[in-house]
Amino acid sequence: MLTLLETNLDWGALAPLIVVFVGACLGVVVEGVLRRSIRDEAQLIIAGLTLVLAFGFTVQLWRGREFGVEAGGSVSVDGPALFTWGALIIFTILALLLASERKLNQGQTDFVPMAASVPGSPLEARATALRLEHTEVYPLVLFATFGMMLFAASNDLITMFVALEIFSLPLYLLCGLARRRRLLSQEAALKYFLLGSLSSAFFLYGAALVYGYTGSFELNRVDAMIGSAGASSLLLAAGMGLVGVGLLFKVGVVPFHSWTPDVYMGSPTPITAFMAIATKMAAVAALMRVFYVGFGSMEWDWQPLFAVLAVLTMLVGSVIALTQSDIKRLFAYSAIAHAGFLLVAVAGAVTPTSSSAFGALTGSVGSIQFYLAAYGLATMGAFALVTMVRKAGGESTSLASWSGIGRRHPVFGALMVLFLLSFAGIPLTGGFIGKLLVFLAAWAGGYGWLVLVAVLMSLVAAFFYLRVIVVMFFREPNEHSEGVTVEKPSWMTWTVIVVAAVGTLVLGLWSGPLAELAIRASAFLGS
Repeated sequence: MLTLLETNLDWGALAPLIVVFVGACLGVVVEGVLRRSIRDEAQLIIAGLTLVLAFGFTVQLWRGREFGVEAGGSVSVDGPALFTWGALIIFTILALLLASERKLNQGQTDFVPMAASVPGSPLEARATALRLEHTEVYPLVLFATFGMMLFAASNDLITMFVALEIFSLPLYLLCGLARRRRLLSQEAALKYFLLGSLSSAFFLYGAALVYGYTGSFELNRVDAMIGSAGASSLLLAAGMGLVGVGLLFKVGVVPFHSWTPDVYMGSPTPITAFMAIATKMAAVAALMRVFYVGFGSMEWDWQPLFAVLAVLTMLVGSVIALTQSDIKRLFAYSAIAHAGFLLVAVAGAVTPTSSSAFGALTGSVGSIQFYLAAYGLATMGAFALVTMVRKAGGESTSLASWSGIGRRHPVFGALMVLFLLSFAGIPLTGGFIGKLLVFLAAWAGGYGWLVLVAVLMSLVAAFFYLRVIVVMFFREPNEHSEGVTVEKPSWMTWTVIVVAAVGTLVLGLWSGPLAELAIRASAFLGS
């Protein structure tokens, strides 16, 4: 007789995940039940309440220090998981505000159906008036957020693979929903789907090889079996490498980065902003969990490899960004370079210790979490500003069309300069503190040469950020910039911009509270 093992679930510890999942399901129900005229407002309210409630449960779990391995050993509710959950929820709220702005702004929406094919045409105006928007954006984003949260907290490779698919499938759809340049958007979605499916296959095959060597998918047991074996094998090395490929693809590390520029350009800008930080944050959290917890006994094997990948990623991202003429494509290669900077700290693989020469701020996990928070704020703010630069056909992302725009619109120019300086790691911004912390972590881990390379690559990266500033303030308007203006957005986009700008400045001038929180939330269970 077949019996099922009973698993006692701590529903309180899993409350943030459950709330986001239920909210996404409610969004699907709304799509099929409510009439179109009120569907958008209903979806926005459901998504907003869902995310606020999930954030409240996350804060409650952190304050109560309710850490543990839940769901039969599948989900690890610990400091890094809760920090990532909270950050993901905040960035999802900001991304949905941007998406709502683009949906509700008549004549310039990025999410109306394909029938409205001519920008600014009577057909588009009629489509907007009839509220023919892609309201399924809301539940898709919520499903993606749920998958990312589960991905960052997965304690075994099978749960991690399931979470990988849960957040990847909605992203494939979201990438193809752009109205302008539809073929480019659909091409980007198809490329992302094909390459993403291939990377998922690598991850699953690697997990199978790891199971073949250790007899377990659970990360703690994998590490224990590796430690007891005393020596690695070709089977284990192959499994670890294939699992790493699947994770590094989502981070956007060279040579698994080819999807990034096309997807950034083809996706609707709010979705690009969401993917730029949320996907990277979840993937980096999962990468650290797998290699620090599951393959911690083999750190001498994978640390040099990560160091080499960090150098290649910083080099490719920084150098190719110098040649870009489209602002979204430039930000794509900037994101690749930032993935390299993150790998610098991952390669260091150190924990905060009082005996360290640099104090407690040298922990790899804490420094990476702070870096991602600072990078995420600048990313959301920069892409929010990109949505404001428009011409008759919609957004204008050609760098040549931005000539002199900073002088004509000084507030816009000043805000973009702030975010670009944070990307470059200039003092008095959150980006500077983030880079300082990841460099200290790598230095404390014995990778001083890697830090020196990263500093040099930071100088190269600063050059292409400076190039954008020069175009905005010191180039005369030309034929490309005719008809280009900065629109006045509603409170939704302004909320995103103000939160991002204030957060970037606060993290640069008063980084202590978030840095301390990141350090306190830097211990993986079982590591």
